[in-house]
Amino acid sequence: MVGRQKVILTPRYYLDNFRYVLDFVKRLYGNLLNDAEWEFIRRFEALDLDAQSLYVRFSNRKGLFFRPNKLNYTEIIDLPGAVDALRDAGFVDRLSVHHEAMGEAALGVFTKPELLELLPFEPEELRQLGKEKKEGVTRYALNELDFGEIVTALSTRESVIKLNFEAEDMMVKYLFFGNRGGNMTEFVVRDLGMINFESYDESQMTARFRTRKEVEDKLLISLTSESFYEQKEAELSAEVIYNWFLNWNETRPELSDIAILGYQKLVCRVGAYLERQKLPEQALAVYELSDRVPARERRVRLLYKNGSVEEALALCDEIAVAPLNADERYFATDFRERILGLSEKKRTRKATTRFLSDAESVSIPGAYRHHVEAGVMNYYLERGHDAAFTENYPWRGLFGLVFWDIIYDANVSAIHHPLQRAPSDFYLPEFYRKREDLLKKRLAELTTKDDWRRHTGRTFNAKYGITNVLVDWSDELMALVLRIIDLLDIEQLRLILLEMARNVREHTRGFPDLLIWQENGQYSFVEVKSPTDHLGPQQLHWLEFFQTIGVYGKVNRVIWEAL
Repeated sequence: MVGRQKVILTPRYYLDNFRYVLDFVKRLYGNLLNDAEWEFIRRFEALDLDAQSLYVRFSNRKGLFFRPNKLNYTEIIDLPGAVDALRDAGFVDRLSVHHEAMGEAALGVFTKPELLELLPFEPEELRQLGKEKKEGVTRYALNELDFGEIVTALSTRESVIKLNFEAEDMMVKYLFFGNRGGNMTEFVVRDLGMINFESYDESQMTARFRTRKEVEDKLLISLTSESFYEQKEAELSAEVIYNWFLNWNETRPELSDIAILGYQKLVCRVGAYLERQKLPEQALAVYELSDRVPARERRVRLLYKNGSVEEALALCDEIAVAPLNADERYFATDFRERILGLSEKKRTRKATTRFLSDAESVSIPGAYRHHVEAGVMNYYLERGHDAAFTENYPWRGLFGLVFWDIIYDANVSAIHHPLQRAPSDFYLPEFYRKREDLLKKRLAELTTKDDWRRHTGRTFNAKYGITNVLVDWSDELMALVLRIIDLLDIEQLRLILLEMARNVREHTRGFPDLLIWQENGQYSFVEVKSPTDHLGPQQLHWLEFFQTIGVYGKVNRVIWEAL
């Protein structure tokens, strides 16, 4: 096997990437940039090569404070001159009393021994602080010393500088990536060949945001989510976090559509946190702000628990009329029956439990207790079947191979930058609505099994190694895809892929664990359950869907053989 050729990046690769991002953002979002952001760009472009390089080095690192004497970038010829140029252009400032609110970050660039040596502590304080961790020394210094004294003491040793334009820099990168998770290291990962991205005609890429309000609303949700996690990590009380969130929610602006999904995710996370902290009433109040999964289910459970039975029943009925996924569909029926069953002194069983209790049993050795699927697969192999682990893997791969060009079609206005792993609407209802005709046309074109084999094979060979969130590359994938094509009818393949497309987020999971088959064409998809395992709603969804379209699927309940 030929090894991957070593890639050597240019000395200022990071600067090239940042300049690319600036040009990209100016082209797609120039009309959305405010005056401060344009001023940031103009000032940056006026810097000399070394100063630009040093700024980008700073902006790609964690933190806002730096010690120039600790810097060592060989490609920057005149590093002190670059620092001076950045300071003259307003990109950095010397540490001063104006940075007191960021004192913890400023002191963070020094080690504990350096802080004990440089700061004006009394001998007794030094003896006490010597036992503390660096964080304790920092907190003590900020609480007990005048910040002006701290600045003077640290500056006697060396210069400390603070990076400016952090908001403008963040906005440029946010506009490019479309989220807070993207960062400049993704260019490096691509350029080193660690990830291969789909190639796009950049002239066809469209803006993720149409208005400044869309940008600010989506960014607001991202920053608020980060603030929520920071407060949890700081171990603030749940009551404090609850009050903070409600106050924020009351004062937030009316959100653009693009920010609603992120807002609802945040609501569910805060609600779940409050539940874990044993604050059910507060959790219920938060969950009521969202209809996203699992907010409605949690509301039903909390309403029932606090005695609001009629409200819980009414919400169950509401969910049953328009469930958002399999979890909601089965939950609405099961929980309603549970409430009514309890009121009538009847015992009820969940749909998943009923399905599982009707399943056939297989006995396998106890040695497979931690590898139960392998045990069942071996059970069938010993009885003359062929068998393979499947679960979601080949189905996701089949979907990705059949619809690859449709998924990554830039003409659908869901590709916004060249490092995108999936279209921006991939997990939204819009994915199916915008591509329904294309998806159905593709399936209509594949009229024979040879068509399916040729199309998936060509895509596999042409796209091998390119990142696709549904396709995990291996030679085994193609073998499993071809096996599924051989065993199922064409109409069954079409129906399954369309069902997946209607809800990519939910319906690309929950497939049975194993595929077993024989040379005569008999087969079955097998969901394996140990004695203590339960059937999930999405798993039941696919088993019932398979029954509806005539695909053979079943559940095997494992019984451990006696030693």
